[in-house]
Amino acid sequence: MAVSEQATEKVAAHGNRKVGIVVSAKMAKTIVVEVKRKVAHPLYRRVVTRKSKFYAHDEKSAAQVGDQVSIVECRPISKLKRWRLAEVIWQPQRADAVAAGSAKSKGSAT
Repeated sequence: MAVSEQATEKVAAHGNRKVGIVVSAKMAKTIVVEVKRKVAHPLYRRVVTRKSKFYAHDEKSAAQVGDQVSIVECRPISKLKRWRLAEVIWQPQRADAVAAGSAKSKGSAT
């Protein structure tokens, strides 16, 4: 069993890993992640920002728009999805969560 566990860990360690921002989470179990990278312009050597969008599989629908996430390359899941969500790195503070938190604090104070 130890050999198979090591094999699965080894497979999980392989593959390309990217970090980006979720720009869409409207599809079922799918998120669109925008990854930005800085590269030198081939002629002018000025640093420019390049953006790419990746469709990633989000089984538990854990990520929302604006979250910073890590995605890892995997087998093709559909026509466009070749990535899966590895983890949600950072979530911005949302207005609905702030309102719910302030309502709870007001209720507990009285």
